[in-house]
Amino acid sequence: MHDINEQLEKKRTAARQGGGVRRIEAQHAKGKLTARERLELLLDEGSFEEWDMFVEHRCADFGMADNKIPGDGVVTGYGMINGRLVFVFSQDFTVFGGALSEAHAEKICKVMDQAMKVGAPVIGLNDSGGARIQEGVASLGGYADVFQRNVMASGVIPQISLIMGPCAGGAVYSPAMTDFIFMVKDSSYMFVTGPEVVKTVTHEEVTAEELGGATTHTTKSGVADLAFENDVEAILMLRRFFNYLPLNNREKPPVRPSGDPAERLDFSLDTLVPDHPNKPYDIKELILKVVDDGDFFELQPESAKNIVIGFGRLDGQSVGIVANNPQVLAGCLDIKSSIKAARFVRFCDAFNIPVVTFVDVPGFMPGTSQEYGGIIKHGAKLLYAYAECTVPKVTVITRKAYGGAYDVMSSKHLRGDVNFAWPNAEIAVMGAKGAVEIIFREDKGDPDKLSRREAEYKARFANPFVAGARGFIDDVIQPHETRKRLCRSLAMLRDKKLDNPWRKHGNIPL
Repeated sequence: MHDINEQLEKKRTAARQGGGVRRIEAQHAKGKLTARERLELLLDEGSFEEWDMFVEHRCADFGMADNKIPGDGVVTGYGMINGRLVFVFSQDFTVFGGALSEAHAEKICKVMDQAMKVGAPVIGLNDSGGARIQEGVASLGGYADVFQRNVMASGVIPQISLIMGPCAGGAVYSPAMTDFIFMVKDSSYMFVTGPEVVKTVTHEEVTAEELGGATTHTTKSGVADLAFENDVEAILMLRRFFNYLPLNNREKPPVRPSGDPAERLDFSLDTLVPDHPNKPYDIKELILKVVDDGDFFELQPESAKNIVIGFGRLDGQSVGIVANNPQVLAGCLDIKSSIKAARFVRFCDAFNIPVVTFVDVPGFMPGTSQEYGGIIKHGAKLLYAYAECTVPKVTVITRKAYGGAYDVMSSKHLRGDVNFAWPNAEIAVMGAKGAVEIIFREDKGDPDKLSRREAEYKARFANPFVAGARGFIDDVIQPHETRKRLCRSLAMLRDKKLDNPWRKHGNIPL
């Protein structure tokens, strides 16, 4: 018995040491934590239960038979975040550069399978050089096994990827299929082909950071949701983010009691929207003043800034918030903003999180680049997402809702449960000036007459009462009572039940 205990402790020690002291020091020198240090920070103290510590690769080629390290480059298991269950895997760059082998993939698949059985999220901490070349197609098969589980888990349990080092080639497609991707500045990158291959094929000179760094993916491509300064900040923010999400698609999101009264009024909102219809204002000010304790977790803040998405709480309940941003492109919907918001709405719908929408939209972005880029299909993604969505949907039109964009932004016609408008809201096919120029073409040569026609049109249509008369708006509310009315609406909708017709799946306009 003494011998086996000694052997057990020896193997545990070897697994905990990973690639050894020298490689751990090299990891620290890059400003990066080790796989185990990351899990210690992420999970509640003492809650981690590790699995498969003794797993080793089975490759005998290229001298690998004599080079085995227990754990094989990934630490897997489960633990708690703020007392709630989560399954985790953390790739260890000190072991074979975190490269994925068949055994490494099997470890990841095991925790994903178990997470599906018990209904708990999976968080992956990615830090890997890619497929283990010595294993050839076996490692590629391992990736595909992980991909299959990503797809099966989609919409069943939340999946979050934290990219904390390299993630290249086929490795990028697993994070791409998870719900959220967070990155670390200056130490993480994602790309399908690296700078050397790019140079060979396209003759472009580009660094790894420019090609697939955190800044690139949070500002240009929109692949990642957020970028953080270092490993510690990324993990602490991930713990905060986790608090907004349910554990699976069968439960409601967590409720966190707040000292912020649901009936609270904020009279500063009465002057938020400028008198001039073309003057911008900060929609985030509205969001922060409406949610509990001014706590809003924004996602993709640097990408497609004309729309704002993120999580907040209203009367303790997690809600997803979507808002047009008049400060960028006048709040127009374009290709990138439609995709950004559509995916977020679909996540909320999959996991029973109510959607609150703040609308100030002049329409879809005009122009050849948008039309050639497929704005018709991409805009339809957001329309599809809102129309398919069955969770509670509450909408507030703050200033204008024109044309097809009015329809798309969670209108009553797309089964919006409660639709409010502020008193100065304009709901129309288009702005008064454009409408008058079309309706009264014959008066184009008479500016005074056109001006009078515009004033008439504004008086007749540039208000929420025409839509209200048809029941498209449930009530016209004062800006200062927005929080109170939202909280009451969500309380009323708490037990809402709505089912879509049976189908294998719809065919979203991809």
